Amino acid sequence: MGSYLIEGGRQLNGSIVVSGSKNAALPVLCTTLLVDGVSVIKNCPRITDVLDTCRMLDDFGCTTKWEGNTLTVDSRNAFASEDSSTGAGKIRSSILFMGAELGRFHKAVVHKPGGCQIGKRPVDMHIESFRKLGVTITEEDEMYICSLGKLKGSDIKLRIPSVGTTENILILASVAEGETIIENAAKEPEVCALCDFINSCGGKISGYGTEKIVIEGVKKLHATEFEIISDRIETGTFLCAVAGCGGDIFVKGNVSAQSQAVMNKLEMCGCLVKGCDCGIRLVSSGKINPINITTAVYPLFPTDMQPQIMSVLTISSGISIITESVFEKRLSHAFELIKMGAEIDVKGSRATIYGVDKLHGAKVYGHDLRAGAGLIIAALMAEGKSEVFGSEYVKRGYENIEQKLQNLGASILFENTGETDV
Repeated sequence: MGSYLIEGGRQLNGSIVVSGSKNAALPVLCTTLLVDGVSVIKNCPRITDVLDTCRMLDDFGCTTKWEGNTLTVDSRNAFASEDSSTGAGKIRSSILFMGAELGRFHKAVVHKPGGCQIGKRPVDMHIESFRKLGVTITEEDEMYICSLGKLKGSDIKLRIPSVGTTENILILASVAEGETIIENAAKEPEVCALCDFINSCGGKISGYGTEKIVIEGVKKLHATEFEIISDRIETGTFLCAVAGCGGDIFVKGNVSAQSQAVMNKLEMCGCLVKGCDCGIRLVSSGKINPINITTAVYPLFPTDMQPQIMSVLTISSGISIITESVFEKRLSHAFELIKMGAEIDVKGSRATIYGVDKLHGAKVYGHDLRAGAGLIIAALMAEGKSEVFGSEYVKRGYENIEQKLQNLGASILFENTGETDV
């Protein structure tokens, strides 16, 4: 627990290396439970969501060990847990243990998932899909009680291209008898990373990155070494920070292809943006053109970047409109930005942003992971001093964000008001 103390008004310049992707690391770590061996996961971010996932792996009898950003998971002595709820209420990805536990032990007791309060995260598609694969599921209080007779492949068509549902099916179906086909599958890079991991463990998955994924089940997965992809959302966060503050940044990592939607919008804002195989360069004068954005599934503009770019648009030279189409409660940060002098009108899932000359410092609270990042950006842009609360959310997805921003010339300090895991 703590807050970020920020004195804004400084340009940001320099280069940073982005961490491994949170949204790629979590499903990979859940899948290590299905592997009867020692998995070596490189470029793994040391963030609270990952640490909570490690605690859940420990509850299953796995052993986890860190060496820098390399995480070793020994699951040879894993056992079926009667209550895999430790930390599960904190993170959305805990539902992915359902697929891994069922695939290995043919039974599972899974806590309903948690995470940021940005709207409903229904798991009905997970349940429907698993039943097609032969799983019997009952619901008791805050738990799902699952059992499995014969695990057999099936054709599954998703109502929407849900990332979590696609990943959960991939994990369980990788060891099912026969073939499973997912239609209307999610295409996100993190889904592709999970497929790459499973294939490196001996799985047989094809078609990922398209709407139709084919999984040919194998008897078991073997241990492997695997490197987590760079975090495209962290990349976009730092690009937005420099766009709003002005400056010149080079973000190192193989993130250009994954970040095109964000890069395109920042270019429309008036920034110079250039990507290459080794990273992305952005140059900004701090003067922002107004633009309109609608969040959507990959490869369109990600909902996880909506709060960050809203902060940038508060100082645009006109009127911008953001439509949030993914999570119904993901505009709450607008009211915190108003405390800093922003002019924003929120109606339902639409925010109209009337650009102002400048923001001023204030005490604000980020009520979810990306809102916290967006408010840090706003505080860096603002005149005067700000205090951004809600660090417990920010640390779920950003590794040493204050240190990386300090390296770019920002005046930001983390004030710890209690125990922290990171």
